[in-house]
Amino acid sequence: MTTLVALLRGINVGSTRKVPMAALRQLCLKRGLSRPETYIQSGNLIVDAETDPDKLRVLLEQALKQQFGFAVDAVVRTASAWGKYLSANPFANEADVLANKLHLYLSRDRLSAGAVKILEQRAQAGERIRIAGGALWIDYGASGVGGSKLAPALIDKACGSPTTGRNWNSVLKIQAIIKARG
Repeated sequence: MTTLVALLRGINVGSTRKVPMAALRQLCLKRGLSRPETYIQSGNLIVDAETDPDKLRVLLEQALKQQFGFAVDAVVRTASAWGKYLSANPFANEADVLANKLHLYLSRDRLSAGAVKILEQRAQAGERIRIAGGALWIDYGASGVGGSKLAPALIDKACGSPTTGRNWNSVLKIQAIIKARG
């Protein structure tokens, strides 16, 4: 069995696209996945499975559409890959970076080489963008995500495929869940 991290994109935001975490865990069990755990309501899922990330992505996307009636993009990584993102954080040693303002973005497919250049053209003062460890990192600075012009559709376009982001606090919490699983 391999421990996998699945990030579901764009669920439980506003009054639509609701996916209760208890229902998500039950869906996983029905599909033969082991030890499903979720973290907060934003679609962070950790499971054990005898499959690879791409096959789990397809399984989850199909099962979610069937059960909830709408498409949900999923980005799936191994627990090992997740751990590598922590060490790849290009802003890790900078005291002025706030954990809730720094986001790790994972793209479903390989990141486009020109992603940083495209996003920097729309970045606000104080926003910094890097690619490190095969992931996109955005330090939103003091204004945070809400004050940014880097909308999800722009990030997807720049990266070349659907992406989803998590703030540094969530990245660390998911890693803690992985470690606690043993």
